Order: sequence, then structure tokens, then C-alpha cells
Amino acid sequence: MPHVTLDEIERVVLAALLEHGADAFPAAEVARAVRKAEAHGNRICGLYYLESYCQQLRTGRVKGNVSPVVSAPRAATILVDAQYGFAQPAFTYGLVPALDAARKFGTATLAIGHAHTCTSLGYFTEQVARAGFICFGLTNASPIVAPPGGKTRVIGTNPIAFSVPDGQGGLVMQFDQSTTTVALGKITMAKAAGTSIPEGWAVDKDGNPTTDPEAALTGSLVSMGGYKGWGLGLMAEILAAGMTGSTLSQDVKPLKAPEGPHHDLGQYYMIIDPNVSDGFTDRLARIAEAISEDEGARMPGQGRTESDPVDVPDAVWAQAMELSGLDAF
Repeated sequence: MPHVTLDEIERVVLAALLEHGADAFPAAEVARAVRKAEAHGNRICGLYYLESYCQQLRTGRVKGNVSPVVSAPRAATILVDAQYGFAQPAFTYGLVPALDAARKFGTATLAIGHAHTCTSLGYFTEQVARAGFICFGLTNASPIVAPPGGKTRVIGTNPIAFSVPDGQGGLVMQFDQSTTTVALGKITMAKAAGTSIPEGWAVDKDGNPTTDPEAALTGSLVSMGGYKGWGLGLMAEILAAGMTGSTLSQDVKPLKAPEGPHHDLGQYYMIIDPNVSDGFTDRLARIAEAISEDEGARMPGQGRTESDPVDVPDAVWAQAMELSGLDAF
């Protein structure tokens, strides 16, 4: 298994996306996101997605040569039309005006519509927090979740993320998870590896618990905490699709299918300036201190470190190099 630097990962991903038809700016934004995912060991959102990006650039399922369109229908409401392109450049286009609005009005919303999958939602909320603002984000995905007691897929894994600044350019809390017991990518990776999945992750098409990833993929994932997770997933659906003009999860085709209609997904972010509350940082510090009193306990996201270089499976790196058209180093 090769040890690959983050710089090299970013370089190879950028080259692969350019090779398959993306313009320089969106390619660079996606490459930066893949780099970050690999740095934190989030392989599902890293190089694992590169082949799909490249295939869908070639077939036109994602547009790599569009410029997002930013508008402000209300003073503190920023809307970005991704034009069926990547979510990463669309977010970058909307970030500055959204932060300006939050700074001026105390809170603001950033709605991104008609976008490709954003993969790691926390990647975006983290950027807002490092700029000094609290951020809560939601997104939807292809249908893989039936309501508790039902069999018909209605929503996706519909992740939510929450990032809180520490007042010094860092993070005091970073929370990022799907609203299902497990992310869909872990099921597909188990299928590819020929391994079973733990009971409680999914049910088959008849609604029965299963440890077979193939049966899970034709069935439904289980919402975390039953009705509680289902409610959070619905909340993400209502905001991510309903408030961005994007499609509902039930109408989204499998995200990694090489061909088909555009993803047309939405991301919805609520941005809050903590400076509107006197003593916010002090109260936050007290919460963190109380949690850390117990050995092994910590705020979500504390202790996250980036690795550089990182271990990349041989087959994954060989595929990335092939997609990039670059010579092996």
C-alpha cells in the first residue's frame, strides 16, 4: 500500500478531473475536498469517488464547465444555482456573501440548489466555522431509507453537520453524520469487499433485518434511533430540497451510476454569528470543560488530526493514476 502525500493526491485528482472535461476552477475545488477527506481517513468521500466524478463528467451527468449563479432574494438569504455542476465550487461562490450577510444581520442562510453530491457535508460547515461563525448544514441524497415500519424508500441518508468556532480560527466542535445508522458508502464498500454488514444497519426489500450488503442495497437503510433519526432525515429533506428548488430524494437516481439525469441535489446552511451573544465563548468553554472531566470523553470533533502522507490501497491509487493520465511518481 503506497504512502501518498496530500499534495500528490490533490495533484492527481486535479489532473484526472481536467482530463475528463472539468474546467480549472471546479476541478481545483473538488480536488481540495478530496484531499481533505483523505487527510482525515474519510475514504468514502475521497479517492473512492474519483472514478464516478470522471465517468459522469464524460457522460454529462455532472457539468464541469459551468459557473454557479448567486442571488440574494432577501437581505440575509443567499441562493446559489450550481447549474448541475459540482457542489464544491457552488459553495465557494456563495460563501463570502453568506458570511457578509451573517456578519451584518447576525444570521444568514445559504441555499445551494441543482448540485452534484457534496460528499462530506462537514467539509463545508467547517469552512464557515473557521471563519468565526456557527454553521448547521443539511443535504439530501438518492432514496435508500424507508419510514420505520415501511418498505418504500422515500429519503436518502440525508446527512447533517454542525461546526462551532473556538474564537481563534479553529473548531471547538465538528459533528458530521448521516441520519441513518450508517452511511450508504459503507454498504457499497462491504459489497465490493465481499464482506457482511452488522445487523441493524439495513433491512431487505421485505423489511427484514439483513447482514447481506446486496440485500441491503435492494432494501433500505435503517434510520438512526428509529423514529428520531427518521425525523431528522425528513427535516434535512424539507430544507435541502424544499428550500433550494432541488429534486426530492425519491426522484434521485443512484449517485454513482455513470449515466442518467443530473443529481440535482440541494444543500442548506444556517450561519450564525456567535458575537451577537455576549460571553458565548466563555459558556462554550465551560461546556467543553464539563465534558472533558470524564476520562475519554470529548466534544465531537476534538482530537481530529490530519495525516500526511496517507495510506492509499494499491488498486485505488492505480486507478487514480490511470484516470489522471500522469506518469507514476
